Amino acid sequence: MARFQTPLRYPGGKQRLAPFITEILEHNDAVGWGYAEPYAGGAGIAIELLLGGTVDHIYLNDSSRHIYAFWKAILTDTEAFCRRVSRASLTLDSWQKHREVVRHPGDHDILDLGFSTFFLNRCNRSGILTAGVIGGLNQVGRWRIDARFPRNELIKRIETIATKKRRITVTNLDAEAFMRDRVNKLPPSTLTYCDPPYYARAKRLYLNVYTPDDHVRLAKFIQSKLRRAWLVSYDSHAAISELYRKRRQFQYSIQYSAIQAYEGTECFIFSDSLKIPRDSALPYIAQALRQPA
Repeated sequence: MARFQTPLRYPGGKQRLAPFITEILEHNDAVGWGYAEPYAGGAGIAIELLLGGTVDHIYLNDSSRHIYAFWKAILTDTEAFCRRVSRASLTLDSWQKHREVVRHPGDHDILDLGFSTFFLNRCNRSGILTAGVIGGLNQVGRWRIDARFPRNELIKRIETIATKKRRITVTNLDAEAFMRDRVNKLPPSTLTYCDPPYYARAKRLYLNVYTPDDHVRLAKFIQSKLRRAWLVSYDSHAAISELYRKRRQFQYSIQYSAIQAYEGTECFIFSDSLKIPRDSALPYIAQALRQPA
């Protein structure tokens, strides 16, 4: 069994935090209810929770048409998508063709854009769509273009997720519109997990980058207009701590592998209605929970 069940590699992917989110759901008697991600990306946590039976339905939203196209395609055209995975030519010529599709998303249908997004995600360094191909254009070194493309395993992940398609809702909305128009109308026990673009280092990781003003607007919206229990994660930054200064928050260390491995610090921020566990099975979260507020 693969360590993670999402087919996408994602910079800052949070799937390793799924056990802690499960603990939060259990602590708030919300197991078996809904779970929403306004910034779905690789949806690592959401997929883990759904396949593990922790939640009954997941609501995946991403403002990027690329990411939306991937999730939509694997759920609505699973067989055709998996056929493309099986037959994909892992060459620089193919990589360049898929890169052109990703560069012009409006010119292609959901299946074509979704697969090209997936192809670059698996074949680019750290899964970043705007990064270079693994192994470089000269294809030298230990790792080459096919290093992160285990066809059979990826097909298995996609087919497994597709078996739950009736319990997955995918949308392509602005995050605030998604929370305002969709999340606020979901059952009261729905948990919303917001993982916005990082405050720092964002330009090298995401297609959709937030400005400082965007982060300010988002913080105001979440704290005043989101009517369901929520938690937010960010890269640790004084500006973010200040924006959410009236909310409970803690910092924890995390290992990154985007382009170059390094250790960073992130923070969790919690809505007033959410009960926070006092301990966690994840050692680095447990350590953070024990720190004085």
